[in-house]
Amino acid sequence: MEQLISLLDKELIPIAEKVFNGERLSFEDGLKLFESSNLTAIGMLANYVAEKKNGKFAYFNVNVHITPTNICIGTCKFCAFRKSKNDPDAYELTTEEIVKKLKDYYSQNPNLTEVHIVGGLHPDWNYNRFIEIIRAVRENFPDIHIKAYTAEEIKYIAEKGNKSVEETLHELIEAGLNSIPGGGGEIFNERIRQKICPEKITAEEYLQIHKTAHRMGLKSNATMLFGHVETYADRVDHLIRLREAQDETGGFQTFIPLAFHPLNTKIPNANYTTGVDELKTIAVSRLILDNFPHIKAYWIMLGEKVAQIALQFGADDIDGTVTEEDITQAAGARAGQSIPKSRLIKLIKEAGKIPVERDTIYNVLHIYNSEKQ
Repeated sequence: MEQLISLLDKELIPIAEKVFNGERLSFEDGLKLFESSNLTAIGMLANYVAEKKNGKFAYFNVNVHITPTNICIGTCKFCAFRKSKNDPDAYELTTEEIVKKLKDYYSQNPNLTEVHIVGGLHPDWNYNRFIEIIRAVRENFPDIHIKAYTAEEIKYIAEKGNKSVEETLHELIEAGLNSIPGGGGEIFNERIRQKICPEKITAEEYLQIHKTAHRMGLKSNATMLFGHVETYADRVDHLIRLREAQDETGGFQTFIPLAFHPLNTKIPNANYTTGVDELKTIAVSRLILDNFPHIKAYWIMLGEKVAQIALQFGADDIDGTVTEEDITQAAGARAGQSIPKSRLIKLIKEAGKIPVERDTIYNVLHIYNSEKQ
């Protein structure tokens, strides 16, 4: 504590006092943190909060991503993944192909606990098609956790079936859905959304769908896409609105800051985020989101090295083995698509944390706290 206090400059001292006293940070506090260049002190404050919540634990899971189609009616300018139906690189998997993919992955790794399913808004897929995918996975894998369909997809599916979000979620749960991912949050500020994803659901719709899912017994994650055309104020606003939603329902498990990848996107003059900005965003997120249990350093977007360092900057989760991830790859991800469990354990241990293998809802499966493990 004394070492941290010695590193603080005058503007950060009142913020640190709030943190040590367990007081909630304000919008102005968040802005000061983002504008500060004292990265070491901010990181130490965030690590203090992370360890107060979760001790030295850093979580990961054994999971796989399956993307049923890249055909999408969306027009998001930050997306390098979507294709039109007539594009030579367009694809759509049948339900049988999805099940086969999962069987192949499962045969290679019987410790698989989660399948993550998100994809494009296919113009020709009807309501039943989306339900059928979940039902088929559940029938073939009764014990696997199905995390599927972003808030954007859920609204699209509901509209396809002329149903409410509640009815749609009810049928998805009956088919086998266990939780929903956090994708689609982007930046909540409407001015920014109009620039980067004008046809996407609004921030209010995103939050309402997640809160509805929480009230129906589903846990979910939340995201923020940063490093494109938003300001620090936009990021802080995004975080505070998530915090307010969490106050209502308590259903968010993990916040995942997603570093923008510019390759093949339509954001003018876009560039990759920097390591400093990535670490600071993770740290500030941990400090503002006092009611979120976990902050994830998503190694797919950050790369192994920054994700590892982020475990000392407020993150307590590094995601999982992933195995297949197409969306970030299309935008120029540099970190690859899969990582073995042994590598995740090594990254976490070297960061001075205790690797904890979890399931999707953070039940502890194994703690790797000895040198031989």
